Amino acid sequence: MPIPVDYEILRVIWWLFLGVLLIGFGIMDGFDLGVATLLPFVARNDTERRVAINTIGPVWDGNQVWLILGGGAIFAAFPPIYAASFSGFYIAMFLVLASLILRPVGFEFRNKIKDKHWRSFWDYALFVGGLVPSLVFGVAFGNLLQGVPFRIDSDLRILYEGSGLFELLNPFGLLCGLVSLAMLTTHGAVYLTVKAEGSVKERAAAYVHIGALVMVVLFIVAGIWTAFFLKGYVITSPVTPGGPSNPLMKTVTQVPGQWFANYHVYKWMMLAPTCAILAPLLTIALTAGKRAGLAFMTSAIGIFGVISTAGVSMFPFLMPSSITPQASLTVWDATSSHMTLFVMLLATLIFLPIVLAYTGFVFRVLKGPVTAKQIEANSANLY
Repeated sequence: MPIPVDYEILRVIWWLFLGVLLIGFGIMDGFDLGVATLLPFVARNDTERRVAINTIGPVWDGNQVWLILGGGAIFAAFPPIYAASFSGFYIAMFLVLASLILRPVGFEFRNKIKDKHWRSFWDYALFVGGLVPSLVFGVAFGNLLQGVPFRIDSDLRILYEGSGLFELLNPFGLLCGLVSLAMLTTHGAVYLTVKAEGSVKERAAAYVHIGALVMVVLFIVAGIWTAFFLKGYVITSPVTPGGPSNPLMKTVTQVPGQWFANYHVYKWMMLAPTCAILAPLLTIALTAGKRAGLAFMTSAIGIFGVISTAGVSMFPFLMPSSITPQASLTVWDATSSHMTLFVMLLATLIFLPIVLAYTGFVFRVLKGPVTAKQIEANSANLY
């Protein structure tokens, strides 16, 4: 049976869909991570900490579905990326997994015993569960921009030749990690200005100003570093967008400043870094003007801008190889089969709207701020 959508178009659609999932994770689960990271700073007593925790307690697990969807999409649509990333970033991913496990345990155990030291321990567990993933996800993007040390043998087996976690924690990787941390922490602070009241809301508003400025400055520094000190990758052989998924059928070279080449060819791509810089500044202004709902939207646009900047800068590369550039994985040679992409697209068109509708329903039901009075009135039933 002929497939009604070209292989090339399906590959681009799945590249876009992967970006949507990463942005969705950054926006939806990002504020959960940000609130957890801010917990020791915006709350000064147990009631205030419970206010902050209960702003995300009912929704964090649903928001984490975006991470699962992203991992599933990579596994199904881009299996070589899945293989290379889980080999190269194994220790980093294990670190993220361990820290993410602290979240459900912290939420469930914190209120089981009414003891100051017990609750303090789980508060810091939630803090680690927000801080570590926010940092590591950015570090991973930083290493993708630099290239990952893997090669592909003649049997198309992917062999990672890096030295482990500390190799990933290089200066540029850490810089990108700090961009991610500032971005998600700011997003969490904005969310608290929407869902909390009183002192928690006021302190969160102050952190919006700090976090957004830090994010913009670090993002610009990362851009300058990328332009002048990093080598990008470019395909120098003829490109066959609808060809077989064999990364070794091309030639690739590294060129200084190459990650900025797409912006010269496709001017509309400048929208991504523009959003990454202007949206956080607008978020500061809206927060100062007590427009928390609009500030949350502009914060989300800032996340879109940062993640999209990485994606469009690297296109069509998904995971460059720093030791064998020819083995770099791209949109054109690291996908599943034509039929697989088409069948998964049909499934996505059916189920993604259901996920979005359910998410919208949940947030509609849970609209309104979390207050200290609610916490005290329902002490035994809340986190």
